[in-house]
Amino acid sequence: GKPGTFAQFCDSITDSRAFWFSLRYHRRNMSKEMAEAFQLVKNYMREECWDGKGPQFGNQGGRTIRWAEQHVDDWLRRLNPEVVVLMFGTNDLNNVGVDVYEATTRRVVQKCLDNGTVVILSTIPPRHGFEEKAARFAEAVRRIARDLKVPLTDFHAEILRRRPNDWDGKLDRFSEYSGYDVPTLIARDGVHPSNPKKYRGDYSEEGLNHNGFCLRNYMVLMAYADVIRRVLQAPAVPPGQPKIGR
Repeated sequence: GKPGTFAQFCDSITDSRAFWFSLRYHRRNMSKEMAEAFQLVKNYMREECWDGKGPQFGNQGGRTIRWAEQHVDDWLRRLNPEVVVLMFGTNDLNNVGVDVYEATTRRVVQKCLDNGTVVILSTIPPRHGFEEKAARFAEAVRRIARDLKVPLTDFHAEILRRRPNDWDGKLDRFSEYSGYDVPTLIARDGVHPSNPKKYRGDYSEEGLNHNGFCLRNYMVLMAYADVIRRVLQAPAVPPGQPKIGR
């Protein structure tokens, strides 16, 4: 892929500028490790890749992994990304079986790898009313990451680790809140990551426990920085020794 390019193949959870774009301008209370990762990414990634929103860039609300399979060849040809973060499945929960979801996701990932693109896979967040199926989708993505040896941001597991009993903004206890302004990790609709004003751009542990978009930004940033260090800027490997990554 083209050096320094970072693409975002996903649905509305990525199409929103609360993901990735906001990190460029709004960040406070970062840990030392996160601050170092941000500086590395900022120095390495092409500036226009902080944005990259819309179907022409591989992300749009309401879309599914089948949509990605239909268009990924075009995205790869036009964008030729060095790295892509890939997360589909929330909209597939409605009418796609786990086996079809896993097989289609695997084909999309393989097309990216065949292009020479590093894939950072992400599990989908838990979803109200689809808790069990979302967990099965997440496990399918973990299998793909293991089998194809690609980096994984386990958004599903991290949400449940941080808020095991009250991740769901649709719970009655959050009835006084509306939209994205809910002090837990999933918004009032029970589907999208939250983005409460109080914790907007807050990357402290408290912020990461209350703002779903901050948590996703943090996880993807750390994974991308790790790819830059270990794969993209890794020292040349002497002949005969195994390579790390691609």
